[in-house]
Amino acid sequence: MFLGEDLLAWLVIALGGAMFVGNFAALIRPPKKRRDENDLAKAPVARSLVMATIGAIAALWALISLF
Repeated sequence: MFLGEDLLAWLVIALGGAMFVGNFAALIRPPKKRRDENDLAKAPVARSLVMATIGAIAALWALISLF
């Protein structure tokens, strides 16, 4: 099989981890300056927390399925 039998689990770990880290980082360190008027000053808190939680759950689920 191409790239091993657990390719899907590894991809879900990568995407879920990136989703968690990216949204969490947007909450912790918002951009210092906006590029244009349409950019938000800070990330929406509720949406970022929901997306970070979904990413963490996906990554943990895939990690557990590997073991």
